[in-house]
Amino acid sequence: MYDTPLTEASPRNTLLAFVILLVALIAGVVVLLNSRPQTVELVINPPLPTPTPAPTSTFAPIMVYVTGAVANPQQTITLPYRSRVADAITAAGGTTAEADLTLVNPTSFLHDGDQIHIPVKGQSVELPTPNGGIVVHINTATVEELDPLPGIGPTLAADIIAYREANGMFTSFDDLDNVPGVGPALIEGLQGLLAFD
Repeated sequence: MYDTPLTEASPRNTLLAFVILLVALIAGVVVLLNSRPQTVELVINPPLPTPTPAPTSTFAPIMVYVTGAVANPQQTITLPYRSRVADAITAAGGTTAEADLTLVNPTSFLHDGDQIHIPVKGQSVELPTPNGGIVVHINTATVEELDPLPGIGPTLAADIIAYREANGMFTSFDDLDNVPGVGPALIEGLQGLLAFD
């Protein structure tokens, strides 16, 4: 029987054990790398900006003062913009039996700060002039009210009203400047004569 000396088998076994250990180590690293979870990319999408609503030509409510022959006189009443004298009379409780409505135009538009006086039959009506003199309210004005303003005339007055009806109410002189025929010189002459409420 032929025996291999123990000293020759030992380095060969050590080398074999080392190779097996190295292969096991490499296999373990490969398994570890393949079993790692995939990298997750976080993408943060900010919310879309909320659009700011464009300005509208909606105006705040107005306050008027109702006096005279109404059920509840000396009342300050808040009404929606573009209300008429008839609305103020209704809000004040209606007229009394002594009211003289021949001196009142119930279809006139109201403006913030107006005083509506319903006279008693036989009474002459004298209300104080509004502060600052006569001011034309461009968003309710008729051709007849705009015509006498400096530089306007009947044709441009009609154009202003047509523009207002097509594009909505004027909020400033900048809006008025969009009307064909209106320019900086005319706007300069209208300062203090127009109200945009």
